[in-house]
Amino acid sequence: MARSLDGLVLAPVADQAPGQVGTRTRFTYHEKDGEIWAEYEGGDVVRGHLVGTRAGDRLDFRYVQLKHDGTTSSGHCVSTVVELADGRVRLEESWAWESQPGSGTSVVEQVTVHDS
Repeated sequence: MARSLDGLVLAPVADQAPGQVGTRTRFTYHEKDGEIWAEYEGGDVVRGHLVGTRAGDRLDFRYVQLKHDGTTSSGHCVSTVVELADGRVRLEESWAWESQPGSGTSVVEQVTVHDS
C-alpha cells in the first residue's frame, strides 16, 4: 500500500470546467484507520469537503462544495493512489456529479512547499 495521505496537500494538474476545481484548488487530506477526509478551497471553490474510505490504493468518497456564486454541488469519486518516482503522491480519479449532470476523470498530485 502506498504511504498515508494524512497531512498531504494535493492540487489538480489541469483545470476542469468553469465552476469546478482547478489548478488553484488545494486539497488537504487526512487519513486514519481506513477513513479518508479532506478540506479543499481555491479557484471557483469557496469551501469543499470530501469523506470516504481507503482500501489498499483505492479511495472511494463523496464530495460537496460551495462555489463563489453561492451554489452548492456534490458527487462521488473513486481514486487510485500512485506513488511517483520523486516520492510524491498522485491520485488518478474518476468522478461523477450527483447533484447535476456530468462526469469525468482528473489527476491531482502532491504539492511541495515551493509549489503552493
